[in-house]
Amino acid sequence: MDGLVSEKEQIEALRNWWRENGLYIVAGIVLGVVLLIGWRWWEHEQAQSAGEASALYESLVEDVADLRVEAARTKNERMQAEYAKTVYAAQARLAMAKLYMDLGRDRDAARELEALVNADRPADEIALVGRLRLARILMYQDKPEEAAALLEGHGNTAFAARYAEALGDAYTAMGRVEDAREAYLRALAENPQARTVDAALVRMKLNDLPPAGEAGSAAEDAGGAAAGEDAAEPAGTAEPAGTEEPAGTPPPSNDPVPEDGE
Repeated sequence: MDGLVSEKEQIEALRNWWRENGLYIVAGIVLGVVLLIGWRWWEHEQAQSAGEASALYESLVEDVADLRVEAARTKNERMQAEYAKTVYAAQARLAMAKLYMDLGRDRDAARELEALVNADRPADEIALVGRLRLARILMYQDKPEEAAALLEGHGNTAFAARYAEALGDAYTAMGRVEDAREAYLRALAENPQARTVDAALVRMKLNDLPPAGEAGSAAEDAGGAAAGEDAAEPAGTAEPAGTEEPAGTPPPSNDPVPEDGE
């Protein structure tokens, strides 16, 4: 009898526990199922979106290769509007920048690369490539200060040597020879087994820099020499043709010529 009472008490206790907690258990199960279905749906949508973006990018690349500007531009606009979060959107901007540079439209190329660089992906490898290409365009546009500002502070990436070489070029154009020398040396310090720069070309640029101490005075010396040629006539300069003294001109005076400043 005691065993039967005990069993009934256990059943009643279980019923009471279920009445108190059953709703939470059912809700948890339903929530888990919903999350699982939602995750599967999200994965499917992501895969489908990536596939569509990939196909659109391949078509855009074909247009770029054939120099079909309007077709490529239209596809790029669609890419940025519909698939901005995919890697293909960034790659599309690189492709469009190349197309514009091939056509001599450097401003349009710079605009595409600026949009890539300013996107919320500062450490992304594609963004780093875009930053480097934008710096090259700025150098092409004779804007070394802007190129240097764009490249500085990015020396701890896989593109460190290439950034250092480009910085050296910008510093050279700005007349900052010692900074250029340091930048080229950083580029050459790259692991020789995994070069990303042309070491021979970088050494040539390094060797072409003026020696230390002469960089700041080179332009001044050139300008001073040109000014000096106009300011003072060298001794022994011949008289211009047609300036011979006429017959009967009295001889020159024997009085001494005063020195400058007397």
